[in-house]
Amino acid sequence: MVPFADPLNQVMTDPETTEPPVAPHLAAEGDLARAAAVEEAEGDAGQVGDTVAVRTEDVPDAATHYFAAAKPGYRGWYWAVTVAGPEGDVNVSEVVLLPGPESVVAPTWVPWSDRVRAEDLGPGDLLPVDDDDERLVPAHAALDPDGDEPVEVSEAGEAGPGVREVGDELGMGRPRVMSREGRLDAAGRWSDGEFGPGAEMAKAASAHCGTCGFYLPVAGSLRAAFGVCGNGNVPADGHVVHAEYGCGGHSELQVDSGSIVAVADLIYDDGVEMEPETTGSRG
Repeated sequence: MVPFADPLNQVMTDPETTEPPVAPHLAAEGDLARAAAVEEAEGDAGQVGDTVAVRTEDVPDAATHYFAAAKPGYRGWYWAVTVAGPEGDVNVSEVVLLPGPESVVAPTWVPWSDRVRAEDLGPGDLLPVDDDDERLVPAHAALDPDGDEPVEVSEAGEAGPGVREVGDELGMGRPRVMSREGRLDAAGRWSDGEFGPGAEMAKAASAHCGTCGFYLPVAGSLRAAFGVCGNGNVPADGHVVHAEYGCGGHSELQVDSGSIVAVADLIYDDGVEMEPETTGSRG
């Protein structure tokens, strides 16, 4: 992170502490400091502006002279020239350009692994996973593919303890599976996503996915909260949805198919006036 220079700020973090005054022999070395800044600016004196301030450093016999930087592209920056030494033997310690509070600087660098997003991955792209990724653990460290209790041997012949070990030995198992942290991370991401309980679609729905016939629960420890939508007529089709998500495509949704407009009394309107039949009018 690039440090900021604020030579005009006299407020200390501790109100009980005051900045010690600059030693007179260091404050008098403004010309030496300016010459060092001009040399750093490749001899262009026009890039070194007016003196802004002189501040003492936190080491004995050291102070920094600040000059406004007139360097193109460095608006709001300062030349900071630190001079140090006892009286009669003062030398330039360092010369740097520092951004001020109002200068434009690059944002703090973020590792690519933290910057990458799911939508950044395209066909043919590779997104390797670190060996120490906390979302994964070695498969042999988990009791079952989801890290839950061991699977019991069933009468129906379902795979139980031992079968998985044989599969791993033959190379048919996965080297790593999701850790508890990885599953919690996925659960939080899905819950906060487009098909979570807080989505606008879910808030407007009259029923939730957990009671829908098109809801396909996932296996393992996330089964109670997540599933996949299998309704091809809704936007969530094929997506992981929260059990409390919902939409207008619920399998048990009942809509009254009757007419919503009251049927008026039958009226003949063919232009012929109908006269009421009176008693004895038939021949």
